[in-house]
Amino acid sequence: MITLISGTNRPGSNTLKLCSYYQAELAKKGCESQILSLSDLPGTLISSDLYGKRSPAFEKIQEQVSASTKFLFVIPEYNGSFPGVLKTFIDACKFPESFYGKKAALVGLSSGKYGNVRGLEHFTGICHYIHLEVMPLRIHIPAIESELNENGMLWKEDTLKFTDQQIEKFIRF
Repeated sequence: MITLISGTNRPGSNTLKLCSYYQAELAKKGCESQILSLSDLPGTLISSDLYGKRSPAFEKIQEQVSASTKFLFVIPEYNGSFPGVLKTFIDACKFPESFYGKKAALVGLSSGKYGNVRGLEHFTGICHYIHLEVMPLRIHIPAIESELNENGMLWKEDTLKFTDQQIEKFIRF
């Protein structure tokens, strides 16, 4: 199973919209996927689900992660890197069963002009540490507000071309 992870807990985020776009495109190519939005994490995550503890709410999320074989992380830029909630989520997941030996693709987005280049580099280092194999083709989408149409879908020709290329490679990865 492919799990698309919306790497922020911000409600109604462009990150979640981009996850939905990727899910629709994967479905067009015959691939089932599910979205895991970090906005669905328990509000007590830090006190209830770190250091070996498990709440019933996080246990369902853990089962979803453990059952996944591939992950597509959609990661917004926060302060020149990625959101802290994404790192906390990774820390809360069981090791090694959650990510070890599995595959991932990375998509960065930002309101600025670099598409979270630095944040994806930071996150790649974490992926390597937990033995999550990262596909070399990473997509960076700057100025995300101008990339999404009123339906929350990508519409610019170049972005469509590059995301489609990434999706095709990810399916074969």
